[in-house]
Amino acid sequence: MNAYQTVNNDDILLKLCHSVSHVLSSTSASHVTHAGMVQSISRTRLKPDLGCFSIFDGGFSGLVVINFSADAAIEIYRRYMINMGMPETELAFSHTSDDVANVMGELMNQILGDFIGKISKELQTSISQSQPKMLTINKELTISVDTNLDNAVARRVSFRTENNHIFYLEFAMDKTEFMRSEDFEMDEEFDPDSLFETHSPKEAKAVKASHVKPKQDPKSKDVVVAEADSLLDELGL
Repeated sequence: MNAYQTVNNDDILLKLCHSVSHVLSSTSASHVTHAGMVQSISRTRLKPDLGCFSIFDGGFSGLVVINFSADAAIEIYRRYMINMGMPETELAFSHTSDDVANVMGELMNQILGDFIGKISKELQTSISQSQPKMLTINKELTISVDTNLDNAVARRVSFRTENNHIFYLEFAMDKTEFMRSEDFEMDEEFDPDSLFETHSPKEAKAVKASHVKPKQDPKSKDVVVAEADSLLDELGL
């Protein structure tokens, strides 16, 4: 965030870029990166070969579009499915396959879920999203997506897969700024997975220790036997 304790459109866009890279990298077990340069555009468009978009509303309104090339979509799809344990022989080879569109739509949903969760917490606001829509687009066709925003700011960022296939994120939202008050303290972020990993070894040791039978002292065993014999003598047995 900048030095004046404000959060603007470009700060929010950077959070979205981080979510795209994080989700696609972790789910496909590969390395997806975004460019350091951001392009200012006049409007958002769905472009070939595979376009996905979703509208969000609440604390601020906007539109997210991701345009995948055929090669980028197939690479991410196949890496994701293999990482999920699917045999490579059962996977689709064409970006026009319904299976590819369904997987890319699911990944888009995970990206937006990660982004909305983080930005809602940081800005202390509530944001909702529409169900992502996927379209296979012909080379000769470009679809313009109107957002009905009052004072829209539109940006484009390029991404690169591990095999150097390019795809683009286009982002439009109302021009806005969030200003942090002096007494504002943001909750500390934590990763549930790392928290589980930190505590699970201790818990495993504790469970293991609880199942270990304590060694019986031979002397205590002799005392128990002696007491039992004494009781039998008193009973005349």
